Amino acid sequence: LDMEFTGLHSTFPQNNLPSLFDSPAERYLKVRQSVQRFTVTQLGLAIFLVENSNKYVVHSYNFFLFPSTLGVPAAEFTLSAASIQFLSHYGFDYNKFLKDGIPYMNEFQEKSLSQRLLKGSWEVCSALDRDVVKKAIDEVTSWIAAAEEGETVVLQDLSGSQMLDVQLVLREALQDVWTQPLGDNEVMVKKVSPQHRRLLENSPDDCCRKELILTSARGFTNLFHILVKAKKPLVGHNMLMDLCHLHDKFYNPLPESYEEFKRNIHSLFPVLIDTKTVTKSIWKKYPFPRVSSLLEVYEVLCSSSLNPTDPTCPVIVLASDSSQYAEKKSPHEAGYDAFLCGSVLLKSAHLLLCRLTDDAAGADPSFSGYLTVLAEYLNKVNLIRGSVSSINFSGEDTPCKHPPLLIVHVRGWPGLNERQIYQELKPLCRFDVRRLSENQFILLSNKFKHVRLVLRDYRHHAHLQIAVYRCWRHSPHVNCLLQVSGIVALWSLLAFLLGGAHS
Repeated sequence: LDMEFTGLHSTFPQNNLPSLFDSPAERYLKVRQSVQRFTVTQLGLAIFLVENSNKYVVHSYNFFLFPSTLGVPAAEFTLSAASIQFLSHYGFDYNKFLKDGIPYMNEFQEKSLSQRLLKGSWEVCSALDRDVVKKAIDEVTSWIAAAEEGETVVLQDLSGSQMLDVQLVLREALQDVWTQPLGDNEVMVKKVSPQHRRLLENSPDDCCRKELILTSARGFTNLFHILVKAKKPLVGHNMLMDLCHLHDKFYNPLPESYEEFKRNIHSLFPVLIDTKTVTKSIWKKYPFPRVSSLLEVYEVLCSSSLNPTDPTCPVIVLASDSSQYAEKKSPHEAGYDAFLCGSVLLKSAHLLLCRLTDDAAGADPSFSGYLTVLAEYLNKVNLIRGSVSSINFSGEDTPCKHPPLLIVHVRGWPGLNERQIYQELKPLCRFDVRRLSENQFILLSNKFKHVRLVLRDYRHHAHLQIAVYRCWRHSPHVNCLLQVSGIVALWSLLAFLLGGAHS
């Protein structure tokens, strides 16, 4: 699976960007704020079917999505200029997203729509649709006054949601009409008797039945429910944001509780595999060039230098309905990236299997064999720049080992803030910065060499004194506790001495 969005990280509030200081729960709350602001533009699914022991046929699908406007308050979402520019550079079709996007809704929105349908009083949400519906009512009202029973009129140029809005409002307002869709953008209105109207309302072919309306409004969410029921391994690359959007857009609004979010996702998808988590481990075991993008990882794993004569290496073939991806690279198109994700997983798993057995010919290249060697990576989703390297959706999160914290004492540089400290150090190395007190800041890096560099180069700086952070010495809480303990001990000593003197 792969997804594209209208934005990644919300900059409101300013402290919402990822930081090495973030605990998993803190990072989740930051991601949650971003997910609530942005929406999904495209979702890609690549389904890998095992043809024989080591051959896989891939069917890759690309879905443009747009929030459902049917009977629910119009969704609002933010566009990130950087994300829009990035996707445009790779040829993303925003017309398809805006005009032809498949609708979707979560269970909370579906419940709201269901309640509105039961009330029998349909209200049009969109201002544009209200104008279209008003025009249709005026046209039908003028026509029906002189129309005979059985006569019809056709309303044209209606969008999908407008076709339903027009039919529900007309049926509610006029008891002697019946409506029926014609093609993609037309609705036929027929004058009928009340008796005939009652017969038509009970017909199983009526397109305005509640269950059919809900199915239409759910749109892509119907497929999401099929994925959940299938309980197949779900594979992604750096997939935390994907999982948050899956939960928020198709299941339920993201909860405030990080632990509840983890439980929900694990219930929906019991087997998660993040290829970023897997390849980060492989990079440490094999002398590969350090690459970052998914396409670069795929190309490295496909290079002839890796197991060039191994007959058990997985063979991956694109099905005829996905052949465009065999002929042309389409990075950051969700369907193509989903195909890359699955391919990277299979090739990475095969390398791990060969390393484990020390004999490629004796390895079991079946998918169950791959899952066995991937066991330590299952349900561990990569966390970019955080206090843990991955979020464990089936257990406790394990803290990762960072270089020691550094403390900065500022002298003769009034008004200095975290951003200015960051910019000061940026030419040399990258540190995340957090204020400790008015003139003290904490620095955290994920590279030991950066710690050594900054300690060396700022040894004699005029305004910044940088040293390794010692909790017992620099923590305000420990200092406060020591001061209070000292005062209590002093008063106890004085009381003892005065009490002895009095005796």
